[in-house]
Amino acid sequence: DVVIDGLHYPAGTGFLLSLHGANYDEQFVSNPEQMDKLARITVQTFGAVHLLFNNAGVGAGTTAWQSTLADWTWVMGVNLWGVIHGIRAFVPIMETQKEPGFVVNTASIAGLIKGHHSAAYATTKHAVVALTEQLAVEFERTGSLLKAAVLCPSWVNTRINEGGRNRPGDLRNPVPANAPPPSPEAIRRWEELQAATARATPPSEIADFTFAGLRAGKLYLLPHPESHAWVRRRFDGITRDF
Repeated sequence: DVVIDGLHYPAGTGFLLSLHGANYDEQFVSNPEQMDKLARITVQTFGAVHLLFNNAGVGAGTTAWQSTLADWTWVMGVNLWGVIHGIRAFVPIMETQKEPGFVVNTASIAGLIKGHHSAAYATTKHAVVALTEQLAVEFERTGSLLKAAVLCPSWVNTRINEGGRNRPGDLRNPVPANAPPPSPEAIRRWEELQAATARATPPSEIADFTFAGLRAGKLYLLPHPESHAWVRRRFDGITRDF
């Protein structure tokens, strides 16, 4: 049995499934009451929780000042508040079990570097890295049997580029009636993005890497070696400014 939090399903939702096909429940991760409900249903159905994956993610907006309030609200709600709600809903349950377990929060390599094209996305992913680091320290300080890890992949073959298809109506940006159609250049860039995503790492490989990292006791799960240089460049810049 497994709880799936926003993977190949409507962006920003969590699904409770039984691999035997007996149970199904959908909750929006940005809604704390619904995440609390998801936690209750999980325990009622499966009896315990030992692995929590806060995986839902969306992207929207451009620069910090050009992104609309709706862009910021949607991305923050799913990418950051979804993780916070998952932790608050499930970790107390996992702690009372007094058994080993893992909390894995999906960030992105964008949470360890600078320069992503979406300010809201970059902000939330850096926040998820910091939140997971804090969680790991808190587990250690309190003598918890739980461990935390943060997944920071680069390109993965998911449908995150199409997340807008499930964006709530009240958080969509208005489209003027006289708005021009997408330019040929915009269409070309979109097609290139989709093609690059299709060539990216399959989610199954990311999953295998994640479990291997958990077994090895890693806090940072970094499945793409080519991103090492990007991370080093950022931290070298920080070091130079001391």
